[in-house]
Amino acid sequence: MDAKLTLKLKDRSISRAKEYVSAIGTSLSSIVEDFFDSLTLNKQPSQFVYSPLVNELSGIIHLDENYDYKSDYISYLEDKYE
Repeated sequence: MDAKLTLKLKDRSISRAKEYVSAIGTSLSSIVEDFFDSLTLNKQPSQFVYSPLVNELSGIIHLDENYDYKSDYISYLEDKYE
């Protein structure tokens, strides 16, 4: 059963949200519902879309399977604060 929800938001936020949903081809209601579901059901929103910059940068760094990022970061910090 669908129910109506009234939200009070800043005009600028509403304008940006409308531009966003228009660009990805969905509705504000769908985005809000997915967001609430992700908060309450511990799942990722189904309509989650990365920014163009993130999409562009995604996959440009390739690391070995056994790369130990924690050890590497610790080493970096030790060198930095010696």
